[in-house]
Amino acid sequence: MDLLVKNISILGATGSIGQNTLDLISSERDKFNVVGLTGENNIELLAGSAIKFNADVVATANDSKFNDLKDMLSGHKIEVCAGINGLLEVASRQAEWVMSAIVGSAGLRPGLKALETGANLALANKESMVAAGPIMKKMSKAKGVKLIPVDSEHSAISQLIRGEERSSLSKIIITASGGAFRSLTKAELVDVTPNQASKHPNWNMGQRITIDSASLFNKALEVIEAKELFDFDESEIEVLIHPQSLVHAIACFCDGGMKAHIGPPDMRHAIAYALHEEKRFNLNLAEVDLSEVGTLNFEKPDLLKYPALKLGFDVVRQGGLAGAAFNAAKEQALDSFLEYKLSFLGMADVVKATMEELSSKNKLSSEVELEAVMDIDLQARSIARTLIDKF
Repeated sequence: MDLLVKNISILGATGSIGQNTLDLISSERDKFNVVGLTGENNIELLAGSAIKFNADVVATANDSKFNDLKDMLSGHKIEVCAGINGLLEVASRQAEWVMSAIVGSAGLRPGLKALETGANLALANKESMVAAGPIMKKMSKAKGVKLIPVDSEHSAISQLIRGEERSSLSKIIITASGGAFRSLTKAELVDVTPNQASKHPNWNMGQRITIDSASLFNKALEVIEAKELFDFDESEIEVLIHPQSLVHAIACFCDGGMKAHIGPPDMRHAIAYALHEEKRFNLNLAEVDLSEVGTLNFEKPDLLKYPALKLGFDVVRQGGLAGAAFNAAKEQALDSFLEYKLSFLGMADVVKATMEELSSKNKLSSEVELEAVMDIDLQARSIARTLIDKF
């Protein structure tokens, strides 16, 4: 094979990030070879993508879908596997670049395996850094490979601070759209439904991240991720509500100067930047016309309305296993909200109470090792489940 061809795999190929990545690759088929793809329940899309891009191996995270996926790929020389072992198998295949886009903490072990195998990891799965940032960074350093942020905000930060002296940076500002309920009061949030929370005004994303955007749990995760990726402390991170979603991040410097990253709310920008190893690529997408936009608005978030954001800053301050516990409790609370077992506002209450119970038992101060992360994840989910009926 031509040495200029990059071998890549996509963990979470059927989601919006995965499909956007494949869309970008389709315009440069001579430069990329797809080694492996993973998905979960949408095996029709997974099989179709595997055939289109002639993947070597595919895996569904859902064991019960294995036979159906295998039948769909019958006659094609594509290896099929399933379950967590299947995800790890795809992640272990030799590739220079792997997109980590599995939703939630389920993406941690496959992403870590890809790093261990020696791939540069494009990180759309923020939960890996939230739960196990020190482990991810240690593996990246040990293998001499990159962790490349794909979240629009963190991609923006990496571009803004590139070439700058760390000592000259006073803080970074991460923006938040405010999600589906930006214009509502806290009192009006009492009875909102999952369907209402799933309608983002600017971004086209999956349901879970869209709901997390409405509650600002997603922004809380991004605050923790910024701390882990760039070694910022609590005082160096600020969040502002920016309804237009055009300014993704701002870097503030010691001389009073500021640099802003401006672009349309389109994830292909951050994905392409990661895909090309943090180099520019002509996407043929329309630029933001600032004369047409006219006004860019910014405001401080109301922490009474968005208690999840305060919890995120608490995690940054606490460190240790707090990130893993926070994420696990959040995922459990979100599951219950989607099942109409917990109110929208109740999600933050459950996460806060879970964190307080674990902290009171001195469970969060342990060193961040993989076994400890997996254990605290299970404990946090168990506690959250018992608390849900109370809220």
